[in-house]
Amino acid sequence: MSTDASTGAGENVDAGGAGEDYQAMIDTLDAAIEEARRKVENGRVYDAENEKVRIKWIRALAYTVNVRRQVTTDRDLEELSARIEELERQGGGST
Repeated sequence: MSTDASTGAGENVDAGGAGEDYQAMIDTLDAAIEEARRKVENGRVYDAENEKVRIKWIRALAYTVNVRRQVTTDRDLEELSARIEELERQGGGST
């Protein structure tokens, strides 16, 4: 589930590979989101205990989606910071 428009953009934010670290986190979160979604959508509910488990999967899904949003926001901010620094170097640093 990669609906983030900037996924894959600027994967190598710096020479230290921070972009690759973000991509690895996003890939892991995407896998967790898909598994949680599968459990929520395809789980069979026969009794109240199964419903409690489904509710826990829904909470896990919501939490993971929120963490993914935070990771992509952090990545995007880091990319913007790198762009700004580069523009300041090119422009002589006058702002």
